[in-house]
Amino acid sequence: MKNDDNNRNIIDIDENLRLIGTAHVSSSSVALVREQISNYKPDLVAVELCESRLKSLKQPDDLDNEDLLNIINEGRSSMILLQSALAAQQRRMGMNTGEKPGAELLAAIEAADESDIAYELIDRDVIITLRRAWRKMGLREKWRVLNALLWDEEDEEVVDIDELVEDSDLLSELMLEAKQVAPRAGEVLIDERDTYLSGRIQQIRGRGKVLAVVGAGHINGIIEQLELPVIDTTSRLVELRTEPPKPIWPKLIMWAIPLFLGSVIGWLIYNGEIDALKETLWYWLAANAVLAGLGVALARGHPLSIIIGAAASPITSLNPTLAAGWFAGYTQLKVAAPTGGDAAEFLALRDYGVFWNNRVGRVLLVTALGNLGSALGAWLAGGAIISILL
Repeated sequence: MKNDDNNRNIIDIDENLRLIGTAHVSSSSVALVREQISNYKPDLVAVELCESRLKSLKQPDDLDNEDLLNIINEGRSSMILLQSALAAQQRRMGMNTGEKPGAELLAAIEAADESDIAYELIDRDVIITLRRAWRKMGLREKWRVLNALLWDEEDEEVVDIDELVEDSDLLSELMLEAKQVAPRAGEVLIDERDTYLSGRIQQIRGRGKVLAVVGAGHINGIIEQLELPVIDTTSRLVELRTEPPKPIWPKLIMWAIPLFLGSVIGWLIYNGEIDALKETLWYWLAANAVLAGLGVALARGHPLSIIIGAAASPITSLNPTLAAGWFAGYTQLKVAAPTGGDAAEFLALRDYGVFWNNRVGRVLLVTALGNLGSALGAWLAGGAIISILL
């Protein structure tokens, strides 16, 4: 293994495998990638992309103009978060280079096509990556990540992009700092992807001269993984493509309320307590409907959303698979449909008023406060029912 004398981010693992470490917002990285494809003349170009990210790079405006409901239904809402977080972080670091994140990766694809060279996408699907990271994080870590990526301006600093491109250790250091903010997320976003990228590179090494274009911050991790036996990295690929199971305790809590109410109603009917039964049902209907509707109203939801949320709450509180806020939020989504652009704008803004003034923020707030009001109504009704029984 050796480094290019003129660029420390060009690393020859052997005569048939070269790694190029790039910065995802650098014009010089775009030029470097094109130059290396021309000079190295690889048989295969491996690129740190997945199908989802490649599509967003080729058609950057599609997500902004597409109906948000379609994005959510297709499971691509994570892409909005990713694009907005990258843009916010780029602004915060002073990287106003004129290049969008991932420009050099798209350049690698385009240059390979122009030279009739095959290319291979070697990164794990970004949606799986984000879901694995999100599920591994605790509540405090999730808040720190969102705050650091989207709203926190206290540690703003300007980074010399040329220095960043030339020094892979600098970018690695930035990634290590990110892991300190969210260790569990860092494990998924950095360590797991180092292993995944290395495993995919190992899988394609037999296809002639391979030029792998990856973020400079992954270079050291990939080199370490490539020094391990091939089976150690390739055998983990299936595991790294799967999502961790969801915790079971929220479902247990959600089932407790309908089981309690059902038991109370059955006991009252069995003992012939008709007046107590009517009072119980009245408390349940009133508390759920009023507080769910109030929650949606506080979110400044559409009148139809308020009605739908209030009407759904007494029923959805009995079904752990449903929530009143979902119905209210869906109604809000239909009467004032946001686009992907609204979502990106929502995530980029740093004013809490965005929850009321942005169409995506309004949908989220209607859903959240509708669910909160419904949950409070269920618990208050439960307390009132217990007092009746006592």
